[in-house]
Amino acid sequence: MTIKTYVIKKAREAKAAARKLAILPTATKNAALIGMAGALTARTEALLSANAKDLEEARHHKLSGALVDRLTLNPKRIGDMAAGLREVAALPDPVGRIVSEVRRPNGMRVVRTRVPIGVIGIVYESRPNVTADAAGLCLKAGNAVVLRGGSEAIHSNAAIVKVLSEAGAAAGLPKGCVAFLDSPDRRAVMEMLKLDGLIDLIIPRGGEGLMKTVTKNSRIPVIKHDKGLCHTYVDEDADLSMAQAICFNAKVQRPGTCNAMETLLVHEKIATVFLPKMIAEFQKAGVEIRGCPKTRAIVPGIKRANEKDWTTEYLDLILSVRVVKDMDAAMEHIARYGSQHSEAIITRDSVRSQRFLNEVDACAVFVNASTRLNDGYQFGLGAEIGISTSRIHARGPMGLEELTTTKYIVLGEGQLRE
Repeated sequence: MTIKTYVIKKAREAKAAARKLAILPTATKNAALIGMAGALTARTEALLSANAKDLEEARHHKLSGALVDRLTLNPKRIGDMAAGLREVAALPDPVGRIVSEVRRPNGMRVVRTRVPIGVIGIVYESRPNVTADAAGLCLKAGNAVVLRGGSEAIHSNAAIVKVLSEAGAAAGLPKGCVAFLDSPDRRAVMEMLKLDGLIDLIIPRGGEGLMKTVTKNSRIPVIKHDKGLCHTYVDEDADLSMAQAICFNAKVQRPGTCNAMETLLVHEKIATVFLPKMIAEFQKAGVEIRGCPKTRAIVPGIKRANEKDWTTEYLDLILSVRVVKDMDAAMEHIARYGSQHSEAIITRDSVRSQRFLNEVDACAVFVNASTRLNDGYQFGLGAEIGISTSRIHARGPMGLEELTTTKYIVLGEGQLRE
């Protein structure tokens, strides 16, 4: 079977499944999700065994520590995937929800309701947990899903899909509703992006190269989940103890994620007090600091940041640091270099914090909180499909509602157009 034939076959199965999924009762979908969660934890050893094959290959190909971390499964992360599915099951079903209803002067009722999108194609890299999160959210919203993970996680993803598919079938989900392209051949993605008659939406999750490839070649509408070049600005009126804790969390807690801080901006009035201790804490945690001239004057011996550093999403224990004149300078830096993902200010000044919220353009803006909190689970959406940096249809963490569209239902009693 050729790559083209193989991808079309998978997409056609998903299309047929989508029609059945769209009308499944909420109870059936919820039971399937809970069954999937139980199956994941029950098959932990098998999943870890599959993941070990991917980790061995990753080390052989000398992937970075951050990428290996994103690829790694352990009992806690498998438990988190299961917990995410259970939380999605507990959320209200958006399908069939009435968005608006009006009665026209002629007596006709016009009702706008939420319906599934249909078949969603997801192209992603590294993180196997995306497989379970994406499948769970798509299914709850009544969509079939075609998954194409990165070749570096192919054994992990295939094992997860097998567990989910078996549990879903046992609960009454239609065959083919979770399709996985297990071919490492990159042509599989290109063929997938041509299937505008079978796949209704493409969601890419990964690096800049993946985004460019998908947006350039897709015949299907795309919602981008782009890079996270995230900033934290420590204002002159910040609580420095709070600032230290937030900044450390934003960079160190899990540096290989899109919502991790990549650049720290510090007001010049507090830089000499804040930066020595803050940078020392970062260095103890293994963070490489690259600073502007003012930063290097305050803390000698650190690397010099160049223009490329301000535009780089490191996804690693590397941090750019810049001392700025004031909040306006901080916002100018964010406007120039940011990716409109996650931006934070740490301050006790309510006027400045409100200005920052109003003027900074990003899918999530934070006051006195870590950028790592930009997450569907943290926002109460359940497991997220990703964090959209697009402006149309969905922006920010995409949960169930963002995986539906709307349909008008018109109820008449013989009305005609005059």
